[in-house]
Amino acid sequence: MGYYREMIILIAGDYEGHAGLIQQWLLNSGISNKIIRLSDGKEVFDFISGSGRDESRDRGKSYLLLLDINLPELNGIEVLKKIKGNEELQSIPVIIFAPVNYPEEVMEYYKAGCNIYINKPSEITELEETVKRLGLFIQIVKI
Repeated sequence: MGYYREMIILIAGDYEGHAGLIQQWLLNSGISNKIIRLSDGKEVFDFISGSGRDESRDRGKSYLLLLDINLPELNGIEVLKKIKGNEELQSIPVIIFAPVNYPEEVMEYYKAGCNIYINKPSEITELEETVKRLGLFIQIVKI
């Protein structure tokens, strides 16, 4: 039997209201994982790489990054490229969560190394449903 490590979910988004709603909807979908919210691209990379002065990633734990593309400091695609370009960090799964209308943009995310792309709907009820489905997906992946 394999060794199981609890997965910590990182939510990276610059709009505090959306991040709070996403966290609440994940909890409502049955997620009991620890959730850490980060607000800008530099903070995300500093946390994951351990290069920041504040809290940083515990190398003994597993992480899943839910990454919004529109971040200050470093945008989401820059953060993604830095993570996937780093041998120590590249195994961290990254889910891009962004509103995209063009297949070329989605292909850019996959080429940069994202593991999953989820279209972020503009309507709040659709967004809630999408996040709840994501929560169910995370639970299935844990099993």
